[in-house]
Amino acid sequence: MVVLENNQLCGIVTDRDIVVRVLADGGDPAMVTVGEICSRELTTVPPTASIDDVVRLIREKAIRRLPVVEEDGEVVGIASIGDIAVARDRESALADVSAAPPNT
Repeated sequence: MVVLENNQLCGIVTDRDIVVRVLADGGDPAMVTVGEICSRELTTVPPTASIDDVVRLIREKAIRRLPVVEEDGEVVGIASIGDIAVARDRESALADVSAAPPNT
């Protein structure tokens, strides 16, 4: 999930952030705000970025998700390693998992 302050992107929080920054430390998720645990050093890409650009950044930065941000700062999406798997190799196990409907 993207985190906004004054309608501007300031962070991203994932299930991993909750586990590593709250649960692993014995914290109570009900007592922590997303602003306290979100990753604030972000790498973003414009909507015009190529898949190759996204792959390069994911590898260089060792990250799993990249916010897609317009020039005016509006967040229009998130590119993930699962998205890359689906775009690059629809037959891969990661692509299958990423394309599957969510568990209910």
